[in-house]
Amino acid sequence: MTRKRTLLSAEKVAVRFGGLTAIDDLSFHVHEGEVVSLIGPNGAGKTTAFNVVSGFLAPAEGTVRFAGEPLTGLKPHQIANLGLVRTFQRTSLFNGATVFESVLRALHRKGSANAWSVLLGLPSVAAEELMLRTEAEKLLQFVGLLDGRERHAGSLSYGEQRLLGLAMAMAADPKMLLLDEPVSGMNATETSRFMAMLETIRKRGVTILLVEHDMRMVMEVSDRVLVLYQGHIIANGVPAEIRQNPEVISAYLGHGKYHAGN
Repeated sequence: MTRKRTLLSAEKVAVRFGGLTAIDDLSFHVHEGEVVSLIGPNGAGKTTAFNVVSGFLAPAEGTVRFAGEPLTGLKPHQIANLGLVRTFQRTSLFNGATVFESVLRALHRKGSANAWSVLLGLPSVAAEELMLRTEAEKLLQFVGLLDGRERHAGSLSYGEQRLLGLAMAMAADPKMLLLDEPVSGMNATETSRFMAMLETIRKRGVTILLVEHDMRMVMEVSDRVLVLYQGHIIANGVPAEIRQNPEVISAYLGHGKYHAGN
């Protein structure tokens, strides 16, 4: 069996806020093509870990690598340009734009027209614009928001905002997606549909790391589950192993709160 290459790795990462250690000696990896979930109780440090990986927060110690390249010192947009793209727990949308305009703006990385081409009205500009608009429609169709394309992004329900955030992330043509509580605000039917979307995204060759509070979803979609507790990884295994792990049951699942807040 061919061993899959490591796409994302964190090695001995530490994050401190003043005298408080949020993450200490955090090490994990995600193989190409995997779906890996990061879970843990409130205050475990999950969103902090996401912020370090995506460049929104610099670690005090340790190294994060993507496709073998260190991410230290890179800005979030530079990391996104490498193919590592994240969504956010609090959806950041273009509230003044429509749903369609939001996705079209997110597709800018695929555009190549420069200012002179636009001003001169070159045929290539019109062709590119048509290509981007077609791609935006395909993404909205995929997440189920095409019928609401003319609605203002800020008017969407919280669950719909999560779907729009996914469409905008996919517009960046990612190699890997970091999903921060992607089904928050969704009902059971919407969550099941989202799970099916994740499988489709994986089949397109996109690797996925997610933080999520819905344990049914986590256990069904994940190849592996990482459990973070008080800034440390206390378990790393397939869902069946995590369910039976005594330390995980004591620290998290045994509380009866199937919730992975931050």
